[in-house]
Amino acid sequence: MTPFGEAVRKLRAQRGVTQRDMARALGVSPAYLSALEHGKRSEPSWEFIQRVIGYFNIIWDDAEELQLLGSLSRPKVTIDTSELSAKATEVANRLASSIAQLDTEALDAIARLIDHVEPKPAGRLARPSITPGCGEKLPR
Repeated sequence: MTPFGEAVRKLRAQRGVTQRDMARALGVSPAYLSALEHGKRSEPSWEFIQRVIGYFNIIWDDAEELQLLGSLSRPKVTIDTSELSAKATEVANRLASSIAQLDTEALDAIARLIDHVEPKPAGRLARPSITPGCGEKLPR
């Protein structure tokens, strides 16, 4: 599942809307909407997100949040570490091989660490400003 898919599913449940009805109103197939909710499709287009916002009559901060979730909903992510350090490549590979086993608490800790990093342009990875050493706990 993706953050956008989870949000859409919650909105549908809160408002008692079926996938079929929502798909018809948005001009997509129920199969597409289901795949989007379950993370089987790439991130939704800006236009599609706007249609969802309009469909649910979402305004202001909630609309911005849904747009952000859409941009964070690529289920297949590639991380290019070719111009970064060996440590960055190691961490990226370790994360890729273990992410399915991380629980919510561990994922939240990683997210908090990333939140302290200024993003680099063009999707390049930035080095964290705080790098815990072996045996140190991640900041909470």
